[in-house]
Order: sequence, then structure tokens, then C-alpha cells
Amino acid sequence: MKKLLMIPAAMLLGTAAAAPRISAQSIIVNPTQPNLSVSVRVNKDTSGNANPTYRVGENISISTSVNRDAYVYLFNVDANGEVTQILPNRLGGDNFVKANTTVTFPRAGANFTFTVGEDLGLNKVLALASLTPLNLDQLSSFKSQQDQFATVNARGQQQLAQALSIVVNPIPQNSWVTDTAFFTVVGQTPVQTGSLFVGTNVANATVTLNGQRLGSANTTFSNLRPGTYPVRVQAPGFRDFTTTITVRAGVTTNLNVDFAQAVTPAPVVSNQYTLSIRSNVAGARVFVDGREVGTIQGGTLSVSVPRGSVEVVLIAPGYRTFVNTYNVTRNSQITITPAR
Repeated sequence: MKKLLMIPAAMLLGTAAAAPRISAQSIIVNPTQPNLSVSVRVNKDTSGNANPTYRVGENISISTSVNRDAYVYLFNVDANGEVTQILPNRLGGDNFVKANTTVTFPRAGANFTFTVGEDLGLNKVLALASLTPLNLDQLSSFKSQQDQFATVNARGQQQLAQALSIVVNPIPQNSWVTDTAFFTVVGQTPVQTGSLFVGTNVANATVTLNGQRLGSANTTFSNLRPGTYPVRVQAPGFRDFTTTITVRAGVTTNLNVDFAQAVTPAPVVSNQYTLSIRSNVAGARVFVDGREVGTIQGGTLSVSVPRGSVEVVLIAPGYRTFVNTYNVTRNSQITITPAR
């Protein structure tokens, strides 16, 4: 996200940029379950669970709410890894939020707008709520009296996670919590897309379009490029259904599949692999995809993980939080040496 400048309301203020949906733990992990909760969302997605699209130059607003009085800090990580501190700022963006209220940036009636910039891709908006004010001196600062937004010296998700883990380390674990929202920035003239609805008469059916697994049937799949593609619909105990469909821009194509002929189930092939995690930090806590899976004992910890991309987080007192993503395609081993 580029630097933001104060401009009259008829014009724009600064920029934002873009990013896929992951859990809040994917940026910074709280190993406890505090009774404090925070939510963050962008104006095109009031649920906070989707990944809406914004065009370059389009206005965007970001809202946050908490269940207890708390100080909320908002950061944006854009597609190029640039981090912007949205709250607190010098534009009237007070970051103290009362319980069960919603604060929106920019606030209603503000004499500026917050506008999406030209960096195309996925953005991650992180909300960090704390019952007490946090010291961000080592993470961000206002370089001059004219700066409206603080400059963040971390770049990318991993550096931000490491920096924030240091910020929250002195306070009790049950006094802070995070949430993450996402949005994608596209060009002024985005590619027109269509949708595909696949309905079936059985449970647990899955849909594969042009060799790519889309997900479960009885779902509308959006943002598909126009074209003609092969489709395969699979359900346990039934013969695969295959056909060809055409996706048209601005139109939802319907495909209904009635499974009738059962077949002998194929042998179940395990899709799990063993990931051996080695570290010289005894007792370090290990999280995989936001779930705690054990501690390092005797220099190693072996866990069962699904095939594909998994996120590994290692936390230990006196060390910086380690966060990285690995693509697991077979039994494998990784070595983690966290920094102090």
C-alpha cells in the first residue's frame, strides 16, 4: 500500500492494495483462547469471511468491533508485502473502541477518502486488539509532523508477525487477540467472469473443472473465466460423471447431476503425510494451520499433515515467533532455528 496523503473530500486519500482468505492465526498466533474478541471487515464484505474485489481508484472503508473495551491496531499487508498502519493515525483515527460498538475508517463525515491503489493482488487487513495500550515504537513511527500515517519498518506477513509477537510478549496472553480480513485489487477494467452451479442428488460430491478441484457440489462457483471446459463430478460409491460446459460472462451456468449407478468403492488412498519438524529449542510449541500439534522434545516433533500447503508456526519464550508455509507432497523433514 502506498503512502497516504490528506486530500479534500472531493479527491482521494492515499491508497490501499490487495489478497486469499486465511485465518487470523496465519499472521500472528495467540496460543491461548482469550475471552476478548475482535472482528475486522471491509465495506464490501460485512461478514468478514469473503474476499471481495476492488478496482484501482475505488473507495474502501474498514470496520472493526470488539466485545470488550479495547485498543485496536489495524495494519494492511498489500500484494507486494508493503505494510501500512491504518490505526492509530493522525486523521482523527482514535484506536480505543468501546465494547460492542463498531469503528469505521474513514469515519462517517470525514473530509477525506481511503482509496485503493495500483498494486494488484491480495491484501490482508490485520486487527490486533489489546485490553491495554501497546508500545509500537520498535515497529512504526511518525517520521515528521506532517505525516498522517506512521511508517512501518516491517515488510511482508512474516516480518509483521515477528514484530507483533515481540510487541505483545510483555502482556498477558489472555489480554490480546487478532482477526484478519481480505480483499483483492484488480485493474480498472477487470476480466469479465461467469459462474457455475453444480447440483447433485447425493451428499459429499465434489466438482473438478478443467482439472482443478473447485469444491463440494450444490454450490455456485463464481469468478470463472469464460470458456468451454471439461467437468468431472465425483461421489463416493458412484461412477464419475463427466461432461463439457460453457461458462459465459455475467451468466450462471447450471449443471444438475443425478447419480444412479453405484460401484464398488475404490481402496482408500491416504492423503496424509508425516512432517518431521526439527528444532534446537526444547519445549517449543508447534502450530500447524492454526492448530497446536505438540512441542519439540528431543530435538524433533513428527506430525501428520494433509497434502498441499501447510503453515507451520513455532513459539518459544525468548525467541521470535517463527512463521512459514511449506508445500507437502510426501513424507518430509524441516529444520527450524528461530531467532532470539
